[in-house]
Amino acid sequence: MLRSALTNAMVEERIPKNVAQLVKVQRARRRRPDPWSVEEACAFLENAQMWRDYLYPAYVLILVLGLRKGEVLGLTWADVNLDSGELQIRHQLQRVRRRLLHTDTAKTEASEAVLPLPDVCLAALRLRQKEQQAAKERAGDLWTESDLVFTTHYGTPVEPRNFSREFDRRCERAGVRRIRVHDTRHTCASLLAALDVHPRIAMQILRHSEIAVTMEVYTHVPSADTRRALRKLGEALGGGSQKKGKKGQQEGE
Repeated sequence: MLRSALTNAMVEERIPKNVAQLVKVQRARRRRPDPWSVEEACAFLENAQMWRDYLYPAYVLILVLGLRKGEVLGLTWADVNLDSGELQIRHQLQRVRRRLLHTDTAKTEASEAVLPLPDVCLAALRLRQKEQQAAKERAGDLWTESDLVFTTHYGTPVEPRNFSREFDRRCERAGVRRIRVHDTRHTCASLLAALDVHPRIAMQILRHSEIAVTMEVYTHVPSADTRRALRKLGEALGGGSQKKGKKGQQEGE
């Protein structure tokens, strides 16, 4: 023990300070997202709609409203008002330590915001409501009752991991680049412009504090062909494009 103490004392005299502190470690660069173009997003949605993908309405919400995966899977019908055309983000669904948890979102100004629903979102949610009711009737006694908007064919929650897998498969079938589900949020602003959503409504969805910021995004509008394709997609589900100057306009069933 005495020898060890003497050795430590000698080392401390030779090295008066920690030389490791002098080493500068370069921070790893964060991977910059490479989101879809509006054309890629349109191709993805068209393919999902054509094949009647039961997650199509969820894809619409993550692309047009910029919802996160946990937010869209945790969405309940109590969070959605189809009559007024509004949606509120109050819950999220996540798997934590092998447990699937449906929890409240953090109480922040952003999470408590009420989002207006563009027509394509409203139509997609109405479609989801009808499909879920049909699935419930087919499942009968095997149905698990919940208020979740997106469920399996038996009413159980959709596993976040399975959602990502289905998203990847749809990318392959649609012939578009495979990106992370999270990166779809960065296409939201461009899609709103392509769908002719009124800037004031887009401002609420994008959580911009000033309309000038939203208008800066709207200056980079996609081609007329892309606008027509997206409008056609919305109309196929019973929802036309948002009429400029009429905030929150919606169509009936």
